[in-house]
Amino acid sequence: MQSDALCLLDRRHRLNLKIQINDEVLTSMMRYLSNHFDPNVSKRGSSLVKIAISTIVIMFILLSSPGFAKVNSKSRLDGILLRGVLKVGTTGDYSPYSFKDLKTGEFKGFDIDLAYDLARALGVRVQFIETSWPTLSEDLENDRFDMVMGGITVTLERQKNGIFSKPYLNDGKSPISRCSESNRYVTIEDIDRAEVRVIVNPGGTNEKFVLAHLKHAQIIVWNDNTTIFDQIVERKADVMITDASETRYQQRLHPSLLCAVNPNHPFNNIEKAYWIQRAPYLAAFVDQWLHQAKRNGTFNALYRTWFR
Repeated sequence: MQSDALCLLDRRHRLNLKIQINDEVLTSMMRYLSNHFDPNVSKRGSSLVKIAISTIVIMFILLSSPGFAKVNSKSRLDGILLRGVLKVGTTGDYSPYSFKDLKTGEFKGFDIDLAYDLARALGVRVQFIETSWPTLSEDLENDRFDMVMGGITVTLERQKNGIFSKPYLNDGKSPISRCSESNRYVTIEDIDRAEVRVIVNPGGTNEKFVLAHLKHAQIIVWNDNTTIFDQIVERKADVMITDASETRYQQRLHPSLLCAVNPNHPFNNIEKAYWIQRAPYLAAFVDQWLHQAKRNGTFNALYRTWFR
């Protein structure tokens, strides 16, 4: 019977559970059961005793597991507080959420300012770690940072690798083109024509949307998200489909050159949120901070700065 119990323990180890069992207590428990077990009892009684022992061992394993007394992911929040640094991944190429100042090398933007505010709420400093849209999920999975900030769209595929905060902004895919031709690209059908050149950045939800909805248009994949709108201005592309919030911002940066097409009526509805490691305590803190930032006016003040 003791070997049966050890088999159960080995099985738990094969599941990679971090279990610390007090050998002395377990030995005492086994000794007690052995002393009260009569080898001459019926076969049915023997089976019942084995079941009882197996049940007790399993309960002991669960109760002695660190994860039962304390969720392991809490250490992520504890670790941030201990080291005094919040590591935030960001692409630095998605205005107005996150972009890199080419002169200073510093990250700026709506979500960057909110990242600083989150770090202040935690009582730590923020460290920005540059990533890219194609490698974003992999970098999060490889633990390069605690969370991602910078115009992240909520998707179920991304949810598999982390936890999303409560959404902080509603958005949707919308076209942007040269102002002189903006009336040509109002609908998906207008855009999905063989003569139309649609430019898109790789690796994100823009590319997924374009590939899913456009079957006839010419697709130009442009790797540099910081110069992608210049291609439209210079007539090397005709239109881009991206988040309506970005089309409004780029319209502000290129007055009379680029125009957002129906940004108040996007092709779909999406939500922006912060993408966090599988750390429930950290996620809960982010949600509470975001709630308070909206209530105390911090969020709205930054929104007016970057979006209006």
